[in-house]
Amino acid sequence: MNNTGVHEIEVVVIGAGQAGLSSAYHLRRTGFEPDRDFVVLDHAPSPGGAWQFRWPSLTYGKVHGMHALPGMELTDADPARPSSEVISEYFDAYERAFGLRVHRPVDVRAVREGTDGRLLVETSAGTWSTRALINATGTWDRPFWPRYPGQETFRGRQLHTAQYPGPEEFAGQRVVVVGGGASGTQHLMEIAPYAAATTWVTRRPPVFREGPFTEEVGRAAVALVDERVRQGLPPRSVVSVTGLPLNDAVRQAIADGVLDRQPMFDRIVPDGVEWDDGRHVDADVILWATGFRAAIDHLAPLRLREPGGGIRVEGTRVASDPRIHLVGYGPSASTIGANRAGRAAVRDIRRLLAGEPVAAVA
Repeated sequence: MNNTGVHEIEVVVIGAGQAGLSSAYHLRRTGFEPDRDFVVLDHAPSPGGAWQFRWPSLTYGKVHGMHALPGMELTDADPARPSSEVISEYFDAYERAFGLRVHRPVDVRAVREGTDGRLLVETSAGTWSTRALINATGTWDRPFWPRYPGQETFRGRQLHTAQYPGPEEFAGQRVVVVGGGASGTQHLMEIAPYAAATTWVTRRPPVFREGPFTEEVGRAAVALVDERVRQGLPPRSVVSVTGLPLNDAVRQAIADGVLDRQPMFDRIVPDGVEWDDGRHVDADVILWATGFRAAIDHLAPLRLREPGGGIRVEGTRVASDPRIHLVGYGPSASTIGANRAGRAAVRDIRRLLAGEPVAAVA
């Protein structure tokens, strides 16, 4: 700490989910010491990243594509246990095994330009002056709520996936689920046995994917997301590109009429939703399974956003500022993508701190 009370450090990692822990692991592996050379700041109350906030009915067996963190496999997990418990325990063990010394709970309020080419990271626990920044804040803190006419008049309950309590709370209620992603379909299939009625609405017709999710399919999907962030456009999720897996449970839900998609309603009324063609559906609950946006508001003072609304990223590096890496953003938002991105970001940062040219990303 210098005489102004500011902590001086080489690298600050913001966030301790999959992306942040992967980045911290690669920093440590290449010789950086926690609390001496780098620091990991996490606003969550305990280990587990966003997983610790997931609903109890999302068991580990239902999790799509959870990939182990680098250097330590997740083994012998009970598929019937809540994913929030399994993954939180795994992240906790991982932090201890590699001595990552995550600081929590710490809220990062703003990142600003400092002096001598450094960045100032202002937090609830003081200010860090750093030469490089790995932002691994994910999306969980930025649930996306669309706006529709009449929304404020609805007499029932409105909630987002981020607040989903599990299916039992919807017993006997008429539920409208909005959203065509994996969460929306999971919610519908869980809620239907309890609810008096369910209605599924989406802006675009859902696309169901036949066959296995091969490495080739995954690479093609990531490439499409990567192209958006290279252009400075807001990232889309990989799932939005790949479509929804058509498994036995989904086939049964389609046959039962649970996954009977309706076009997006035009307005919300006190007792339900309506379409311009005169259709009306009564509703007690509107569940917005409408996804999340990148939680990057704390970077606003740096003015990194492009005219297209996103941050232009090459690999993980912000194109306009090589000191800053976004890990878990866009193409690296998947768990396996976050692992690879953490390694790539650390490789670039080592070159930057050594005064070497940072290699162009192909």
